[in-house]
Order: sequence, then structure tokens, then C-alpha cells
Amino acid sequence: MKKLSQWKDKALFTPGPLTTSGTVKQSMLRDLGSRDSEFIQIIRDVRHRLVDLAGGNDQHTAILVQGSGTFGIESVLSSIIPPDGKLIILVNGAYGTRMLKIAKIHKINTQEIIYAENTCPDANALDHILANDPAITHVAVVHCETTTGIINPIQTYGEIVHKHKRVYIVDAMSSFGAYPINLQDAHIDYLISSANKCIEGVPGFSFILANKQNLVANGKYARTLSLDLLAQWQGLETDGQFRFTPPTHVILAFHQALLELEQEGGVAERGLRYYNNYQITIEQMQKMGFRPYLEENQRGYIITSFFYPSHLNFHFKDFYERLSEKGHVIYPGKLSHADCFRIGHVGRLNAADVRALMLSIAETLLEMGIELPQA
Repeated sequence: MKKLSQWKDKALFTPGPLTTSGTVKQSMLRDLGSRDSEFIQIIRDVRHRLVDLAGGNDQHTAILVQGSGTFGIESVLSSIIPPDGKLIILVNGAYGTRMLKIAKIHKINTQEIIYAENTCPDANALDHILANDPAITHVAVVHCETTTGIINPIQTYGEIVHKHKRVYIVDAMSSFGAYPINLQDAHIDYLISSANKCIEGVPGFSFILANKQNLVANGKYARTLSLDLLAQWQGLETDGQFRFTPPTHVILAFHQALLELEQEGGVAERGLRYYNNYQITIEQMQKMGFRPYLEENQRGYIITSFFYPSHLNFHFKDFYERLSEKGHVIYPGKLSHADCFRIGHVGRLNAADVRALMLSIAETLLEMGIELPQA
């Protein structure tokens, strides 16, 4: 087996899990007990840093929940909405649809506003609906819909939700740590993200940044045991411990990742690196003849969807495997109505990594006998 210092993983051009630094990996090579005072202090520091990262204050708290980002989403939706509450979900992709599925499973009264996957939900429509339906208590939206890479205007929605005095839930799974998000400015009551996204940790837990006053008042409606958000928070607040076995190694990695985010220059500098990755990708892919799914003003710098070429020799599975053999992992599409694949711009990747991927794509097109019309 290769030593860690000799190991070279494939570059992950995906929305997560992501390529991580060697020092993040290294931080997991130790064992700490879940009740160890050092580990409890690390949990405390992680929670404090997360609130600071989101521009929070004493009114906000961070809650860590075992499992993927979807566990965090389900923890919020199943814990804070009363039986007589009503949720509205702004949907323009697969992850908004997933929230809808969660709400229906828990028999939460839910109204969806569905838009095309290349369209941001209309803020004026949201304003009108909230003004005319007093039964609505909660509003939820995805910030970066990685179905396409579109960025929804969460600040605008937040101002509308705040004006109508409703509770605002934001899935910032793929954007937190790369886009500046301020809980207070955007009037966000619950923000959910994951360890293995733009903070560049590894998979194993999600986290919720919550308004403490709202959580205490409305967190008593838990529909599950393990995803009881209020109980999870109360446990962390009481003795610093998880109610059930925590992902100790994952939290050690995440703590290191938070330190490295700070060393890089915070959200602004990390976002700039990702934006540069995106710029190289979009320029070179279009030069090769690939066509992005979204218009330029809709695209974020987290992940970009490209249409399949119409060439008869193009088969995505073959294209994917050839790139993987060259050391680059891209991502299949998730669109409901168009054949696309996706290239992520996040994780511990820089311009040299992106240029290497672009060279591999050009080589792969030659191998497959594909010549695309130039843009």
C-alpha cells in the first residue's frame, strides 16, 4: 500500500464529496473519544466558527447532525413546522424536489411553486402568495441548485419572507463557504449545509445555523428521534456532546478545513479561486464546442452543466470512463428534460488542475473521433 505522502487521488470535479487537502486527510489519522475533553472543545470551536462565518451573533447557533446534507434538511423540516403549519417550497431543480418529498413523507402541509430548471423562482410571485395566504408559516429554497448550477437570489426572497413575518429556510448545501451569506442581512432562520462541500471537509455530517429564539419556540414538533433538531441542540449546549455516536474523524477533518479556509483568506478568497476555476472551464469548454445549459447571467461558480454533444460518437459513459482513467472525475447530469453532464469548480483544485482536465477532455474527444463545431 502507498504511503499517504505518495498517494495521488483522482481530481474530483464534482459538487461533493470533493478533493480535499493532504492536511485535512492527515487530521483524521488519530482517535479521540466522543467524551474526550479535547474533542468536546473542537466541537465547540467548530460551532463558534460556523456562526461567525455566516455573520451570525448571539441570537444564532450551530447544530451538527450526523449524516449527509439531506439528513440536515430533513432534521429541520421534520422538527420545526407545527402540525397546523404550512410550508411553501420554491422549486427549480432536483434538490428543491427532494425537500418536497421530505415534507410529504412527514405529512407536512406543503405548497410547491415549480419553475423550469433554468429559471429562478419569481420573487414577486412569492410576495403575492405570502400576502394572500396567511396559513403559510415557512418558506424554503435552495441557494445553489446543483442540478444546473443556477444561483437563486436568497437575499431577495429573505427580505420578502421577513416582511411577511414567516420563517425562512435556506438549503445552502453547495454554496456555504464559497458565497458570502449573512444570516442577519438575508433574514435566514435556518441555513443547512454539509461538511463535504465548499468548506472542503469530508462526508459524515451536516450542520444547521439556526435562530435560537425560533428554534426554542418551534423546535418541539420533531417527527423523528434521531433527527430531533431541538434535542440535538440541547445536548450540544448542555455538555458539548452528541446525543448519539458522533463522526469523530470527520469532525477533526472539518475543524482542520475551517482553519484552512481562514488561512486562504476566508469566503472571499475561496470564492475567487472557485470563480477562476469556473472561468477557465467555461472558456475552454466553449472553445472545444461544448454548450453550457444556463445563460451566462444565471450561472454560479460552483458547478456548470453542459449539453451532450450531438455527435454520434458521443456516449457519456465512455467519455466519463476515459476521463476517469486519466485522473479526472466529472459528474453526470440530473436534469429532467435535457441530456447534460456537469463539471464542478470547487474543492481543493486550482487553475493547473482545471487546465489538466481541459487537456484530457480534448484528448478524449480525439480518441472518440469527435470533432465539435467551434463556438
